[in-house]
Amino acid sequence: MKIENMIFLIIAVLTTFSIALIGVAIGQHSWLIGIIAIIAVFLLMGLGFTLKKRFRERNQS
Repeated sequence: MKIENMIFLIIAVLTTFSIALIGVAIGQHSWLIGIIAIIAVFLLMGLGFTLKKRFRERNQS
């Protein structure tokens, strides 16, 4: 497996964990955990899309 695919796999797993953590936060009535998890989801997804764009641009050159 390419190193790029491993990076995307790790980001996908962490994003899925963060989404699940939102459900846990709702169940525990914890605003702090919920806000941290939502921020983590946005950051990880943004990182994934940014890296994908960079890898695509690098491969086209």
